[in-house]
Parts: sequence; structure tokens; C-alpha cells
Amino acid sequence: MATSDRLLGYLESRKNLTGGACGMLGLVLTFTGAAGPYWPVVVAGLYGAGALLGPPERPAVPDFPTPSDRLEELRADLARLNGYLGDVGLPPSVAPRVTELTSLLGALLEPGQGADALAQDPEGLHTVARTVRQDLPEAVDSFVRARWWNRLAPGQESPEQHLDRQLGLLARQTVALAAVLKEADARRQETHTRYLEDR
Repeated sequence: MATSDRLLGYLESRKNLTGGACGMLGLVLTFTGAAGPYWPVVVAGLYGAGALLGPPERPAVPDFPTPSDRLEELRADLARLNGYLGDVGLPPSVAPRVTELTSLLGALLEPGQGADALAQDPEGLHTVARTVRQDLPEAVDSFVRARWWNRLAPGQESPEQHLDRQLGLLARQTVALAAVLKEADARRQETHTRYLEDR
């Protein structure tokens, strides 16, 4: 930190402001004649006492990401995931399931009601983040790798079947989360209605 920054920081500090207020009191005493010929010592002494007794600076609170920031990051991650899914070349048998799942995730993250409800549910936010950043990409990547091996050694259970089952599980989990968020909004509405009726 440069000397000028430190000096500016001290000028804005609580200790300097408290010392300045006490120094002003010394000037008032000087103008009223109470400080006498020692007024510079009185003003400097009161400033110094105020600076010593002034409250210390509080460290700044860490700037953690808010739920809204996390939602923005998730929207960007979902857009990247959609680009990846478009490049993978999914078979027609599972493509509709992937589209359904990513559409549902997109609706939950869309600014407005879904995202507002999701932002108030840390567990739900974690579930969506895990689905977007881990579960769905891992399911598709495992399918791509297994499909390559299946071409070399056919006859085993089809990778499409595994992917279809995984997508079904992820879709059920996401639909269940949407139901939980919907129910939480309905409970909030009922609580507000009761509050208004009681008032």
C-alpha cells in the first residue's frame, strides 16, 4: 500500500474523525478564553486523546456470492452444458429426454418466479448445481465413452439404455424439486393470507 493511500485511509478513519472532533472542542475552548496561552497544547492534546480513544476500524465483511450471483453462474453453466450436449451427437432415442431435462432446469433458473423460489432454497440450489455441473455431464460423457467401447465389443447392455435410465432419474429428481418449490410458494401465500385475516 502506498504512503498516500495510507495517509488518505487515516484521514478517513474513525480515530482521525474522533480526534478532529476533540480538537474542535479545543478550538472552542480557545475562543472562549478557557485555554489561555497554552491553546496549541490544549488543541493538540485533545486531538491526540480523541485519536487514542477513537474506535478502531472494523475490517470489511467478506464479499461472498449471493444466491442471485450463484444463479447467474448456473445459467452460464447451463448454457455451456447445452452447447456441449448439442455437439455430442446424442441418439434420437434419448435426445427428447435430454431436451426435457435441460428445459426444466432452464425454467427453474429463469429469472422470475422459479429462480426467486430456488434462490431461497439452498438445498434446491445445490441440487440444480450438482445436476448441471456434475450429474448430467457425467451421464452423457459416460455414455459417449461406453458407446465407443460397445462398438468394439457389442452384445452387452446398450449404453443408450443406461443413459435413458440416468436421464429418467435426473428428470424425476428435478420434477420433485420443482414440486417442493411450488409447495413452498403455496405455503408462503397461505401464511400471508392467515396474517391478513388475523390482522
